[in-house]
Amino acid sequence: MYRIRLLLFLITVLCSSIAYAQVAGITISGLIKHKTNKLALSYVNVLARTEKDTAFVAGTITNEEGRFSLTGIKPGNYQLEFSLSGFRKQRQPLFVGSLSEFLEIAPIELEQEADKETKIEEVVMTASKKNEVSNQLDKKTYSVADNISQSGGSVLQSMQNLPGVTVQDGKVQLRGNDKVTVLIDGKQTALTGFGSQSGLDNIPASAIDKIEIINNPSSKYDANGNAGIINIIMKKNKQNGWNGKVGFTYGTGSYWVRKENLPTIRPQYTITPKINPSLSLNYRKDKINVFLQADNLYTETLNKNEFVTRTYDDGTIINSQLKRNRNTNYLTTKAGIDWNIDAQNTLTVSGLYGIEKIIDRGDQPFFNRDFSQRLRLWQFLEDELKTTIMGTAFYQHKFKDAGHLLNVGFNYTFHREDEKYFYDNYLPTSTGKDAFKLLSDEQVYDFNIDYVKPLKYGRIETGIKLRNRSIPTDMNFIPGVNSVLDANSGGWATYKELIPAIYGNYIFENEKWEAELGVRLEYVKIQYDVNPNHPTYKSDSYNYTQPFPNLRLAYKLNDHNKLSVFYNRRVDRPNEVDIRIFPKYDDAEIIKVGNPQLRPQFTNSIELGHKYNWDNGYLYSALYHRFANGTITRISRIVPESTLIYAVFQNAGKSYNSGLEMIWNQKVSKAYSFNINGNIYRNQIDAFAVENLYPQPNIFSANQETAISGNVKLNNIFKFSKGFDAQLTAVYLAPDIIPQGKIGSRFSVDFGVKKSVQNGKGELFVNATDLLNTMVIKKKIRGNGFAYTSDDYYETQVVRLGYSYKF
Repeated sequence: MYRIRLLLFLITVLCSSIAYAQVAGITISGLIKHKTNKLALSYVNVLARTEKDTAFVAGTITNEEGRFSLTGIKPGNYQLEFSLSGFRKQRQPLFVGSLSEFLEIAPIELEQEADKETKIEEVVMTASKKNEVSNQLDKKTYSVADNISQSGGSVLQSMQNLPGVTVQDGKVQLRGNDKVTVLIDGKQTALTGFGSQSGLDNIPASAIDKIEIINNPSSKYDANGNAGIINIIMKKNKQNGWNGKVGFTYGTGSYWVRKENLPTIRPQYTITPKINPSLSLNYRKDKINVFLQADNLYTETLNKNEFVTRTYDDGTIINSQLKRNRNTNYLTTKAGIDWNIDAQNTLTVSGLYGIEKIIDRGDQPFFNRDFSQRLRLWQFLEDELKTTIMGTAFYQHKFKDAGHLLNVGFNYTFHREDEKYFYDNYLPTSTGKDAFKLLSDEQVYDFNIDYVKPLKYGRIETGIKLRNRSIPTDMNFIPGVNSVLDANSGGWATYKELIPAIYGNYIFENEKWEAELGVRLEYVKIQYDVNPNHPTYKSDSYNYTQPFPNLRLAYKLNDHNKLSVFYNRRVDRPNEVDIRIFPKYDDAEIIKVGNPQLRPQFTNSIELGHKYNWDNGYLYSALYHRFANGTITRISRIVPESTLIYAVFQNAGKSYNSGLEMIWNQKVSKAYSFNINGNIYRNQIDAFAVENLYPQPNIFSANQETAISGNVKLNNIFKFSKGFDAQLTAVYLAPDIIPQGKIGSRFSVDFGVKKSVQNGKGELFVNATDLLNTMVIKKKIRGNGFAYTSDDYYETQVVRLGYSYKF
């Protein structure tokens, strides 16, 4: 209770920080006609002046088609002035907001004056100051380069310091919820498991330009992911001529043994190397832009070091340690060409190749209550190769009015998962050798059309999307002497997914109101075919046609205060690995398996927000509530006359997530600024009962679980003289509930410093994560007939040194 009060106090006092997505400047466009004959008028003077003091802001003239564009306009109130010799001057008030990058005003008709000749007057053009940053409702954007304390690592590590984001068990959470859809360049790809979170800890951060966080996605995004969306945007340059960037990072971790191994197993990794070279090349000339981004991340990591004590209702106690030394090498290369066919049409063709090699060497001894007898030693070698090939074609047509766009895209993905496990099973009286081989070839076809039409006070967005996805998987179990492998559960299974969708979205903004109203209509058909010899599971399928509406409404009380309300409905569809029928033995006695009977969970979310801003900062507060039906969770249970624990995915019924998030961003001086992000929430899972089929039918029931938890994250940013920048980050995660149990509090401190060299072309940095080596994951799990506690002393403390050069 003391920790909860402390967390609530910290959030109330410190709040939280979010840097909103920014628009560099608004473009205003339109068409001017002759009032009588309706013909377009060329060379009309178009001026924008401030409404308050009529000061000149920007000016231009219409082209041969009577069209004009004014760029770089800040949000505010203006007077547009249209004049042409021989015609009556016309003025029109205009409010420019911050939600749309392009505004299209209604056609202007000028009336010709009697007995006047048309002459061309001189227009004096002056450069207007670029728009200052403006807030958008739908997303917050963070530059990876600005996250100094996590430079040189993986994408997952880069996310750990972002406001509003926490990482638990290798998964990203937004506001305490891991049902997050992960996109790359706005698309679901095999690199992250088509919306899931696989592979984030291996994708090099050096390949990433920025990360967008979208808590309340609009209908233009896929409906999957009730907690929100994280969009990872990869690097791509478009400067003229040859240019690029090279970089190299070296780091080490696991500087000492945090907890001694149990007897008779191999040593755990120490002084683990991390090596990350990167290369970015770009050539642009005339209508052609060619780009290449290549990154390689090699790491040795103490990926897991978990000490577990299992206690059974009959008095049996088993102590174990699961240690996993991991070697990973991930090479990703993206190349392509932009062809600017003409002023209105662009075609981009690109390809991505990624190959990830993982070698795990694991040891898991099991001892009795007082460690006087080793009951078993389970040693394994995992050899896994993942290969990804993507081909993308993207066509954009720009209509004659600025921001009026038609986008057409096609994406093909091939992803192979080739996984081999080799086990040595040492028992007191015998030794056995087990193995299995899994091969999965995933193919995905994505096609989408998106249309954007700017309006005077907003825009219209609409589009269609079609996905066809198939994942045939083969599992071959090879049992040895006294094997624990369930060899009969092998064989083949095929996952098939068909998703056509259509969406419409309307954005409106005036001086007082901001609004977005949209709906996405999705049809989903999932078929999971299982080989007929499987002893437990049979083929299964489901389909649905559902609308997913979203509403965002904001009211500006004055220049410093804004109230907003959000509503959306979203879905979490089970991933293929969630329903995969093959048991997984990376832990010999806590065995995970999927469930083809798993169904989607549907979530409704509401949020009420208030933003107060001042010259050097702002405070944002949000109250939110989510209600989910068919909550997806893992259920752990034992079977009679056995100490093996089976963790199976199930739909657990109704759950709730309610909380308060607060954000404080403050610039104290030119040399120092900070942002503080705090979140306190209440999670609840109602009582439920389900039937587990694997490895044998059994009814599982659970009482209602509730917990109050949260987190506080403080980022300090320092800008010193002579090109020195530094960042100091502290993160506190309060205790929380997990399926059938609790997870303890965690705390860490990260630090980084960088120095600009070689006239700004070069950059040196050094950083350290988890300086105090305090990030230990502690869990307590309670099931029918058993309980266990676990402490995971995996590698968290890493020091990196890096250099990059732009040319």
